[in-house]
Amino acid sequence: MAVDEGLDLVEISSNGNTPIVKIMDFGKYKYEQKKRAAEARKNQKTIEMKEVWVKPFIEENDLNIKMKKVFEFLGDGNKVKISVMTRGSKKVLARGKDAVPELFARIMEIIGDRGTVVSRSKPDERTKSMVIAPAK
Repeated sequence: MAVDEGLDLVEISSNGNTPIVKIMDFGKYKYEQKKRAAEARKNQKTIEMKEVWVKPFIEENDLNIKMKKVFEFLGDGNKVKISVMTRGSKKVLARGKDAVPELFARIMEIIGDRGTVVSRSKPDERTKSMVIAPAK
């Protein structure tokens, strides 16, 4: 019957006593499946992780420039990882211990309601960081 029509007999499901088959043009079916998959990939939005590095004793204008870049990334729908470099003698200084939490507080004050903190680094890690996702 399928051969008379120029179509194929395709097995849909074989997990039962009787297999389920369908008469169709298999080449056309595979082509349509491929087109649907390509369309789904084209419309898919991937969220990337962008990273911005800052130093613990960054000046206000430099921080504002970094925050403009962060806002640009958040506006594109990407997550942003803000990492703080703590190295050398600045890490050992007494004021260096409070510098990173103060910097993160300043950054969150600047970001405000444009983004939310998703995760923070552990206290014992050498490089301190936090991940910010765009606000919904």
